[in-house]
Amino acid sequence: MKDRLSIVLGSHNHIPYGAGDDEGEYLYTTRLKPFIQTLNQYPGIPVVLHYSGILLNWLEGNHPELLMVLGDLISRKQVEILGGGFYEPMMPLLPQTDKIGQIEMLTAYLRKKFGKRPQGCWIPEAAWEQQLVGILNTCGMNYTFLEEEHFISAGLSGLALYAPCISENQGKITTVFPLSARLCTAFAAHDAVSVLENLLKEFSPSALPETSPGALLTVFPEQLYTEDPGESPEASYNRFFEAISRFSSDFAFTTPGKFYKTQGQLKKAYFPGDQERKFLINYPESNGIYAKMMFTHTLINQLRGDKSRKQNAREELWKTQGYALFCDTETGGIHRAFLRKAVYKALLGAEKICRNQGKFTPSLLAFDFDLDGCPEYLFQDRNINCYVKSVGASIFELDYLPKTWNYLDTFSGAPYRRTAFADHLTLPEYSFKDASLQVADLRSEEDRFSGTRFCGKESYELVDMDRSHGRACFHLPTRKHSAQGGLYLDSIEIEKLYLLKQDTLSVHYTLINCGKSPAAFKFIPRIDLSFSGDGEELLKVFRSHAQDPEPAIHEGAEINNIRGIEFRDIKNELTLSLTADRDFDGWILPIRTRMEIRGVETNQYQSTCFMPVLVLNLGPDERWETEFKLNISH
Repeated sequence: MKDRLSIVLGSHNHIPYGAGDDEGEYLYTTRLKPFIQTLNQYPGIPVVLHYSGILLNWLEGNHPELLMVLGDLISRKQVEILGGGFYEPMMPLLPQTDKIGQIEMLTAYLRKKFGKRPQGCWIPEAAWEQQLVGILNTCGMNYTFLEEEHFISAGLSGLALYAPCISENQGKITTVFPLSARLCTAFAAHDAVSVLENLLKEFSPSALPETSPGALLTVFPEQLYTEDPGESPEASYNRFFEAISRFSSDFAFTTPGKFYKTQGQLKKAYFPGDQERKFLINYPESNGIYAKMMFTHTLINQLRGDKSRKQNAREELWKTQGYALFCDTETGGIHRAFLRKAVYKALLGAEKICRNQGKFTPSLLAFDFDLDGCPEYLFQDRNINCYVKSVGASIFELDYLPKTWNYLDTFSGAPYRRTAFADHLTLPEYSFKDASLQVADLRSEEDRFSGTRFCGKESYELVDMDRSHGRACFHLPTRKHSAQGGLYLDSIEIEKLYLLKQDTLSVHYTLINCGKSPAAFKFIPRIDLSFSGDGEELLKVFRSHAQDPEPAIHEGAEINNIRGIEFRDIKNELTLSLTADRDFDGWILPIRTRMEIRGVETNQYQSTCFMPVLVLNLGPDERWETEFKLNISH
């Protein structure tokens, strides 16, 4: 009689860095506790578990009793625990030292907590690159898991989809188990008994006589079928394990570690991968975090002489490398503002560790920060980082280091990031109110409305850079006539000078009408700033020097004849003050995106958009100047 089909049952669980206790409690109540407690009642059923390091840390602080039960299951060899990156990182995006560091960090934690060294590794989102083979081998990870589609893409078919294989890179090898998406879907759609009955028919000797010893299905079911939506998680898991027990003589339920030790010669396969970088192109916000990671990694590598400080900085960096912000996830991923803010807080925390405040010197660097082949201009003061792109000559990162907060951690869903001082030229009659601009849809004004020149998408030329004084000047020439209308807007040149000094950013504009006719238009240097939220308990807006605060604005508002505006950041206990050398009008619009979390649709606050509006009427060759100052203070 041929060997029975082997089945590996597993469970993978994680909460992203920056998620609140409510997310941890939801996972604990609906999945972790019922799974472990029910499994404990079925000692004959072996499973493999992967809990990310950040989840284990959270459990240790909030539900240590669950870790005690888990430890007992591991001790009696019913549960095999998997290693991996501590913070569930997007592996292909990490430098080699960070990959190794994260894996070793989780390995050390598991050895200390459970007295077991993991032999296998979980790869978040099955984000594969062939170079991972050497990393896993170096870290003592004998095997890992990839989706069945990876096996198909590698040219495997038939029975090869029901067995692990080996993969090699530069002379090092690891074993890869196939994850059955088909079986995972079946458990989510049908009762476990019917799923196992169908498997028994499919893999019976008569139905599949060529079945060879070693045939294997590995499944990490995300959801278990239930006909009763009111059924408790405990009851659902009990039905599942009861079904598994019923078929224990028909299938060989095992763990990957046990199966790995019994295998002889395996097929070799090379798996395609490294598709995750496409996400960086589609989501510039993700690319901004990735670029900041790489920049911070370089800063850490430059630290000398203090190993403890260097390790502390590395661990702050590792917190930021989780996969949630580098892929589409059901829980929102890059759309979730509080996840991005937690990541930037850790990145800036690492940067603060790298800075020796006694020796730090303010600077202005020309450096390809966002890895697009063109230099960006990095103003670095003691308290403020201000990063400027040539495209738009606008600010794409504005950090206040004492509070480890990036005020340009924004989100648009568009192919470009929201920035500060992104310049618009519009026809005089242009009105955001008349255009019925939706608060949550401020993506592409130039595309939506005729007569708009969005200079934020045009390339400015650097004309002067004074490193010692932290000053840089940019120039935008006239452009060829566009199809948008308002042709005389194309004849406007802009000179734009940035100066960062003592927590104050000065932006000096010179606009020149290079046309032969008068040009009447509105000049709007749009500014997007990201706070904790826009409720009055988080953000209050004042006219500069006003005695009575204006209420925090939720649905958009127009302000007339002001010289400045103050944003009181309640959480960070800071005031961002924007003033000008002449009166202007303005619009304030909260930017939100719709998203669904655990079946509930919400409007996620992303940023607050402020648009100063100045009305100009320039004759031929006429110049016009103004200056804005943005100050951050306690």
